[in-house]
Amino acid sequence: MVFGSGDYTYEYADGWGKLPAGWSWGVTVGVACDAEDRVYVHTRGDHPLMVFDRDGNFLDSWGEDVIKDAHGINIDADGNVYCVERVTQCMCKFDTSGKYVMRIDTPGTPGEEGSTDVAISSTGELFISDGYENRKVRRYTSDGKEILSWGEDGQGPGQFTLVHSVRIDEEDRVWVCDRSNRRIQIFDTEGGFIREWTDLLQPDTVYLEPNSNICYIAEIEGQVRVATRDGQTLSTWGGGKSSDVPGEFVGGPHGIWVDSHGDVYVGQIGRDGPPQKYVRQ
Repeated sequence: MVFGSGDYTYEYADGWGKLPAGWSWGVTVGVACDAEDRVYVHTRGDHPLMVFDRDGNFLDSWGEDVIKDAHGINIDADGNVYCVERVTQCMCKFDTSGKYVMRIDTPGTPGEEGSTDVAISSTGELFISDGYENRKVRRYTSDGKEILSWGEDGQGPGQFTLVHSVRIDEEDRVWVCDRSNRRIQIFDTEGGFIREWTDLLQPDTVYLEPNSNICYIAEIEGQVRVATRDGQTLSTWGGGKSSDVPGEFVGGPHGIWVDSHGDVYVGQIGRDGPPQKYVRQ
């Protein structure tokens, strides 16, 4: 089936992702691609971080003894992989070989839902969205020392109701998916408010295409949006509704990434299974 429109039209790659015998998919909450287009699938299952080639062939599995409650994922320019855990309220870093090299614990009461995502600035600083309970963005040095944080409950600039994802663009502007407020807020690295993008269908994650004016948004109300970074929508699919048609969304788009070929990968909550792959036409 074909999805999207105009210059952003995609064919759904039905059946993408081949697991080893006896393995099963968990809920795929996050997905990311490295510089070689290897696909890292972050799941709430027995194998929380699985690696595939772009054709869906299984390559490796990491983090079974480390990751407890998968949520956000990101990859830096050197290929290090960062996995954020929600209930356990931490961020785990793996090097390019899958070795577990660092952990940052974010503040919170055990049992609450906390950390959601991580972004890496041009200087290597880490920005962690601490979202379900604390409603903050936290800034750390590359080795895990907290520098500052900002955010509080509310609907005004610099306020949040659910800090669900954080990303950083080439100018080190911090993009924050304020999901329940149906918007993305953009800040400088000191937490200074720049602008907001409103009237979204509860944005879960935004992917900022490198060296481009284009971004891709996973919206939990059943839609993927391709848009310019100043808010002009170029293509959508899913229609904001639940559907069991292959390529549409049963639960809700949660994580999103785009590889070097322009193919889109979407992880969704509400069902077990691989990320959904859409091949750029």
